[in-house]
Amino acid sequence: MTYLYLDSNQFNGSIPQEIGNMKSLTDLNLSNNNIVGEIPSTIRHLTNLSFLSLSWNQISGSIPTELAKCSSLTNLSLSHNYLNGSIPSQFSDLISLRFIDLSYNNLIGNIHLYLVNLEFNLSYNSLKGQISNIFQNHSYDAFIGNKDLCGDLKGFSPCLSSSQIMSNIKMSLPLTIFFVLLLLWCFFYSRCWVIGKTQSNPSRTKNGDLFSIWNFDGKIAYEDIIEATKDFDIRYCIGTGGYGSVYKAQLPSGKVVALKKLHRLEAEDPSFDKSFKNEVQMLTEIRHRNIVKLHGYCLHKRCMFLVYQYMERGSLFCILSIDVEALELDWPKRMNIIKSIAHALSYMHHECIPVIIHRDISSNNILLNSELEAFVSDFGTTRLLDPDSSNQTLVVGTYGYIAPELAYTMVVTEKCDVYSFGMVALEILMGKHPGELLTSLSTLSSQNLMLKEILDQRLPPPNHSIAQDIFFAASVAFACLRTKPKSRPTMKWVSQECCSGKKPLAIPLHAISLWQLRNQETYMMGETETQSFSASC
Repeated sequence: MTYLYLDSNQFNGSIPQEIGNMKSLTDLNLSNNNIVGEIPSTIRHLTNLSFLSLSWNQISGSIPTELAKCSSLTNLSLSHNYLNGSIPSQFSDLISLRFIDLSYNNLIGNIHLYLVNLEFNLSYNSLKGQISNIFQNHSYDAFIGNKDLCGDLKGFSPCLSSSQIMSNIKMSLPLTIFFVLLLLWCFFYSRCWVIGKTQSNPSRTKNGDLFSIWNFDGKIAYEDIIEATKDFDIRYCIGTGGYGSVYKAQLPSGKVVALKKLHRLEAEDPSFDKSFKNEVQMLTEIRHRNIVKLHGYCLHKRCMFLVYQYMERGSLFCILSIDVEALELDWPKRMNIIKSIAHALSYMHHECIPVIIHRDISSNNILLNSELEAFVSDFGTTRLLDPDSSNQTLVVGTYGYIAPELAYTMVVTEKCDVYSFGMVALEILMGKHPGELLTSLSTLSSQNLMLKEILDQRLPPPNHSIAQDIFFAASVAFACLRTKPKSRPTMKWVSQECCSGKKPLAIPLHAISLWQLRNQETYMMGETETQSFSASC
């Protein structure tokens, strides 16, 4: 056997030692399963192995140095596991290696210089040390999430000299002693408070109204919100939607937040406040780099609002609607936005317990920060306003993005979000909502329509280096827009494909027709061989 693909199943247990007996293997893919344990050392016998993916499992232990014996290895992905220890220096012996993904693990130590000749992703580990200038051609995204890295490259904090470190230690020592004494005092005082009173509640009440902020400054009050918005004056309103209006507020601390003032439903139901509090507390625990942070909420007899992280550039819809701002979103930025949305939805569908179905993915609910990075907003709002709705939908989303099956089933599933994602991805490529295009594709006259003809004409034609990314995005978008929900890919698969290594485009971008894209079978559910052309992280 030369090809073994068992990815995207529910296999558990550990990788058997006998894997080393399959000496003819060139491609091994066990990703997206529930595999535990360590990578067996017998893998060193697979000297013909070219492609190895063990990502999205629960593999632990260190990366075995024996992998360096797989001399034919060109593509290695071990991301989204629980690997620890350092990156083996022996990997420098893998002269054929071209791509390595070790992101989302617990790796420590320094980054080896031999990686400079590779395409790699080391994000979200615990790596440390100085990033050398020889990595200046690599994206910051390949290093992000390693808080102890430093250097002179864009995005990194400058490294401190040894004299600066010693100076900082001397300066911080008295402060450290003070805080230790303060903590000891707080410990004994809090014990006395618990004995004499009752244990405090993380939520606090002001004038009988429930108010709570998690991971915030702890001093914000309802009166602060009223003052910051002049009692929700229209001049502070920055947007409206089906769930309510959004206001920009600068708090006394100087922090700027976005306040979503919600339409008050079930106001006379005494159990509503408790349900709302439980739901919003669950949503505040969400941690993802591409999901707008929810800081907390306020339930008041006069109004109900959520406190969100503020996004400076507003919605994707607005930016695409204004020619000057749309030009800022060049092709690389647009590809990154599509990837970011895919990663966020994959997290909500496959890593949150319970699963979060967004229900209203649209370009209005994709927000951008000052760096034009994308964040999914309005997640879980439907359940907040109607906790008993379960998967039965009353508010089914934004017209033009709603999956066709909702018209007759009225049941929301993850595949509804997948369909909406496809609409948004196509909208990003076209620079406008794709409704008219999808309608016209059913006619005979549109069968020869080319991909290049539907791309946003306000931007220069994409160069060769970004062509395969656009091809991938368009292919996935059409796969997500399939009429039958079961034919659509999962967001986890889409997210994983976004992080795969680049493959050369078989035919020029200008020669690809929409008919070819719509009838591709490569982008079904990820069960076929990895021959698709995908974007890199």
